[in-house]
Amino acid sequence: MRGYSAVIPLSFLCGLILQVMPLPEEWLLWRPNWVGLILIYWCIITPYRVGVFHGFLVGMLIDLLQGTPLGENALLYAAIAFLTLLLYQRMRIYALWRQAMLVTVVLALMQLFEQWLRAILLGAPLHLEFVYAALLGGILWPWLFTLMQIVRRRFASF
Repeated sequence: MRGYSAVIPLSFLCGLILQVMPLPEEWLLWRPNWVGLILIYWCIITPYRVGVFHGFLVGMLIDLLQGTPLGENALLYAAIAFLTLLLYQRMRIYALWRQAMLVTVVLALMQLFEQWLRAILLGAPLHLEFVYAALLGGILWPWLFTLMQIVRRRFASF
């Protein structure tokens, strides 16, 4: 069971690396929210181990890594965890394509909330390009879910 408890922080570390990996400016709109996807996965699979507090901590790490106003991403990831924990029982019984639709909605709501916060705090204009990343996250969800299931089961046997 010791190896299984190491999978959760390692998966978040991989998500953080993918989240802050430098990309060309044109591709930034298409970057899926890797940490959000991993947080959604762990909230669905182990809601008793990963929750709002973990979302807040991971969000604070992203704030520190990206240099965004402290607490902005923490609030957003805590909201993702909260929404997922509200829906996790329903999401568990859905097929992967239905889960992907719900994941897309949760990620889009998070991105919309982020746009709203930036408009209020920084005076940034609102734009709808955030939908690209949410759609790509929904498209990648079945593959990420399957990969994470394989990794989780592999480490559960240790």
